[in-house]
Amino acid sequence: MLSVKNLHASVDGKEILRGIDLEVRAGEVHAIMGPNGSGKSTLASVLAGNEKFTVTEGSASFEGQDLLAMSIEDRARSGLFLGFQYPVEIPGVTMANFMKLAVNEQRKFRGQEPLSAAEFLKLMREKSTVVELDAKLTSRAVNEGFSGGEKKKNEIFQMAMLDPKLAILDETDSGLDIDALRIVATGVTKLHTPQNATVVITHYQRLLDYIVPDVVHVLYKGRIIHSGDKTLALKLEKEGYDWLINEYKE
Repeated sequence: MLSVKNLHASVDGKEILRGIDLEVRAGEVHAIMGPNGSGKSTLASVLAGNEKFTVTEGSASFEGQDLLAMSIEDRARSGLFLGFQYPVEIPGVTMANFMKLAVNEQRKFRGQEPLSAAEFLKLMREKSTVVELDAKLTSRAVNEGFSGGEKKKNEIFQMAMLDPKLAILDETDSGLDIDALRIVATGVTKLHTPQNATVVITHYQRLLDYIVPDVVHVLYKGRIIHSGDKTLALKLEKEGYDWLINEYKE
């Protein structure tokens, strides 16, 4: 589904990603961990098409298409979803209108008819239950006045509405209390199917108690320096990254 080979990327002339190799297949959950400043959020941003970053070398394909040649909009329409670490507010645009536009744009791209108002409201009610989202929030402006937990729930609600093929969740667990973490993570797990894939970027094993990864990668200085199964996250939680970093030779 996603194939990244020798990916290098920089911002303002400073190289952040220094040769990323990553293969994600349908039905898989991958976790990316690593110290602060290792390039985790940069990788997510580059794959989603953030124009702040410049790809200087390497390739990335999604469903057999050249991902790097696609616009941000076409990446989203094709089924790539990025859950933000810090979801932004969009004053004056209600959640309901925002999601109706997004869902129907995606349907148009796939050659499907737009949803009627009744069909859309039914879908929205159904998907809001995935993350126990208060129905009142859908009539408010996007993320405006939302608590940190509500913003993260809203991200996963959007994911549920758009039904992406590949979801990249950038530190979705940051700033969440235990109950909100459980609701958000359980929502992500409910949405997982053999046909889609999830890449979770996190610092903490606690998220992976709910979203159980098939593969755990450690990113350091812009490279994946180690990969393993879910037990790797437990070891990192217990022992930190030093044992890996000390073994790593550039």
